[in-house]
Amino acid sequence: MASHIVGYPRMGPKRELKFALESFWDQKSSAEDLQKVAAGLRSSIWKQMADAGIKYIPSNTFSYYDQVLDATAMLGAVPPRYGWNGGEIGFDTYFSMARGNASVPAMEMTKWFDTNYHFIVPELGPDVKFSYASHKAVDEYKEAKALGVNTVPVLIGPVSYLLLSKPAKGVEKTFSLLSLLPKILPIYKEVISELKAAGASWIQFDEPTLVLDLEAHQLQAFGAAYADLESTLSGLNVLIETYFADLTSDAYKTLIELKGVTAYGVDLVRGTKTIDLIKSNFPKGKFLFAGVVDGRNIWANDLASSLSTLQALEAVVGKENLVVSTSCSLLHTAVDLVNETKLDDEIKSWLAFAAQKVVEVNALAKALAGQTDEAFFASNAAAQASRKSSPRVNNEAVQKAAAALKGSDHRRATNVSARLDAQQKKLNLPILPTTTIGSFPQTLELRRVRREFKANKISEDDYVKAIKEEIKKVVDLQEELDIDVLVHGEPERNDMVEYFGEQLSGFAFTVNGWVQSYGSRCVKPPIIYGDVSRPKPMTVFWSSTAQSMTKRPMKGMLTGPVTILNWSFVRNDQPRFETCYQIALAIKDEVEDLEKAGINVIQIDEAALREGLPLRKSEHAFYLKWAVHSFRITNVGVKDTTQIHTHMCYSNFNDIIHSIIDMDADVITIENSRSDEKLLSVFREGVKYGAGIGPGVYDIHSPRIPSTEEIADRINKMLAVLESNILWVNPDCGLKTRKYAEVKPALNNMVAAAKQLRTQLASAK
Repeated sequence: MASHIVGYPRMGPKRELKFALESFWDQKSSAEDLQKVAAGLRSSIWKQMADAGIKYIPSNTFSYYDQVLDATAMLGAVPPRYGWNGGEIGFDTYFSMARGNASVPAMEMTKWFDTNYHFIVPELGPDVKFSYASHKAVDEYKEAKALGVNTVPVLIGPVSYLLLSKPAKGVEKTFSLLSLLPKILPIYKEVISELKAAGASWIQFDEPTLVLDLEAHQLQAFGAAYADLESTLSGLNVLIETYFADLTSDAYKTLIELKGVTAYGVDLVRGTKTIDLIKSNFPKGKFLFAGVVDGRNIWANDLASSLSTLQALEAVVGKENLVVSTSCSLLHTAVDLVNETKLDDEIKSWLAFAAQKVVEVNALAKALAGQTDEAFFASNAAAQASRKSSPRVNNEAVQKAAAALKGSDHRRATNVSARLDAQQKKLNLPILPTTTIGSFPQTLELRRVRREFKANKISEDDYVKAIKEEIKKVVDLQEELDIDVLVHGEPERNDMVEYFGEQLSGFAFTVNGWVQSYGSRCVKPPIIYGDVSRPKPMTVFWSSTAQSMTKRPMKGMLTGPVTILNWSFVRNDQPRFETCYQIALAIKDEVEDLEKAGINVIQIDEAALREGLPLRKSEHAFYLKWAVHSFRITNVGVKDTTQIHTHMCYSNFNDIIHSIIDMDADVITIENSRSDEKLLSVFREGVKYGAGIGPGVYDIHSPRIPSTEEIADRINKMLAVLESNILWVNPDCGLKTRKYAEVKPALNNMVAAAKQLRTQLASAK
């Protein structure tokens, strides 16, 4: 019985690629140094899978930034502003598209479906001259083959590539991206022909957009694309891989009728309903790659349950045609549990990271073939039973408090307009008030202090002193820049979710459980294994300390319940909304303690609220109801004079704008600049927004420093659709990933632009 892995984490067990990328970007190492690290990681990944007995091992899932950008490079779809003149795309052009450079901004970055991974959005139009400009897929196949590993090269499918793209600036928004299919398929044919010539026997096309709510003409595009590719694909086994949700009956019918396709990959963790479609109609002689091992969470697979599912499918598709697989790429999970030395044995026994999931896939394949590893299955069953019965998972008081939430929608008693008036009397802010989102640059020295404190190399007194000094530096800088509402810079936090999880019950933490978010940015999601509560205040000391250093308003900085949920590895033994309500109650306690401590502005970030939106429209209303409700629970008890902010970033918000309004925050700051001010279009179309709003005026994920004029131009665009008395001026997101040499001039220009516009507005009266 065969086994398959959809994709694998790229960063390395100790984030080796992250450090190599950042060293290269900082011009401390060469391209050759970066390529050497990358080659070592690829070799290690391929060998690991081969040693584990995996038959279908993927290649070309490694990336220096993201796989969609790799496809853009392969197709030569480089926007003209990057000055690329043809030929093989090198690091300069590639990273300029991803990160921008001194003279031009980066391409838009957005979330990959409903995950916390991001991709660079292709910018396309009728005039794009596609050309075969990156041979990465073929090169990596040959590289693996030279190491004795015959891999399955993976490409983003042509239809999904176009459906994930957007019309370039200046191109009509109504432009049909699918009309470009005849222009990109010749390049796909070149790549396929080269892979065949190099000896490939299988090829995998990732077509994840098949799980979305697609219109008839979009589904027809899949049929047209693979019919066109059929003759080129002749002689190859072709796998079409889908993931993240069920297939609709129409999408399933489209999938199984594709020309020249040998195998279909489906997510049977988040797409259990697809099983019924398979049982009712599966093409004879085709392969089913059954994704029964969860690629998006860290819980050990229930092997007995998965084996039962596989045996039922085996009766439908045939013993020789069933391949055991992961539900999606393992990119979304941590790398290897072996590196976790501080997790206690009980919790560790409940988990499986990418390396362990590879072993699970192969164990299931062998069991299906009648070669069950009895000891492995027995150990797994014992761990499953231990998790269900462990007293540390359940807290009756928390469960009762969460159950008592039913019956109220938890709205503040006064409407937002009256609250804003009361807050303005207390805060006395100028028109177009300036602020930042929360974090300031995390210097090497700051990281060293936190690291040494965690390792007990410095005392708590020394740690507190160092953090206070950093806060004072950040406060002084903001006062010098004349920012109106300050932040303390979050020097005590490595990560906005991890910081809170460490102080809440029901959470566990890893040492090396890193997951790639974008580029070199990695996060270490907490593990929510049990009921959640707040034993003691988490941020009050630091916020009060910062407020004591200034007479200006100081924001208390919290992460909201939906974002903590969506950016954690969440328990899978109860509905997600139940866990979210528990977190909301914990954050509510913190909000009320901050208010008691004299903090008049409290920001509760919900950066990931949009990210958790289900991929199916039919499931949107239920998710948004409990997600928005969870946010309102956190601040329902505060006074009218306490200003509640929230922040959202790097998603398409236009389709949930009414839910954002329903959150009833006093002020929302929201990503805007990198997405070509897409957010503003919703207000042009007549949506009325009465609360404070700060669409980001510059992109913090790029090292580029925007000019005062550029920022003023963005603010003017906002003033064309938003009232000046509700508009705030702020960056897109937190500043932790930037350097002070970039932050100071950018914020200086931001404040200068706000003052310039204030003067113009005053003179226009």
